[in-house]
Formats: sequence, C-alpha cells, structure tokens
Amino acid sequence: MEESVRIELRAEPEQEQRIRSAARLEAKSTSAFIMAAALARADEVMAEWSTTTISSSFFDEILDALDQPAPGNDALIRAIERHRLPPAS
Repeated sequence: MEESVRIELRAEPEQEQRIRSAARLEAKSTSAFIMAAALARADEVMAEWSTTTISSSFFDEILDALDQPAPGNDALIRAIERHRLPPAS
C-alpha cells in the first residue's frame, strides 16, 4: 500500500460544523467524509472534461462529411506530381 499524504484545507467555523455533522450522520470520520465527497466531485469534473457531447444530427453530418472525398489541394497535387517516381520499365 502506498504511503498516504496529507491534504489540508481551511474552513469557516459554520462550514466545519456542517461537515462534521454530516460525517457523523454517515458514521464516517470527517476525513473520510471529505475524501469521499472530493473524490466524487473529482470524478464528475474529469468525466465532464474528457467527454464531448454533440447532437445526433451533428454527429450524422460529421459522418457524412467523412464519407466524402476531400477537395483537391492544388499545391499538394503539384508536390505529389513533382516527386512521383516514373513507372518501372
């Protein structure tokens, strides 16, 4: 098991009492209560920032666009032609 580290925070007296009261109601230590709440919120934030949600109509537009060939880029086509190898004899 990894060594635990200390996380400190400051709270107003009223905030501290609310947290301690809620922890007692759940029969948890104050530390366990705060850790559970902080981890739950951390998971929510991580999920929000790692997921992109779009409408189904926009998703369909994206799929349709991916199925279409890309328009030609004249500069890219010229570069390919300049470096194309001659056919093998």
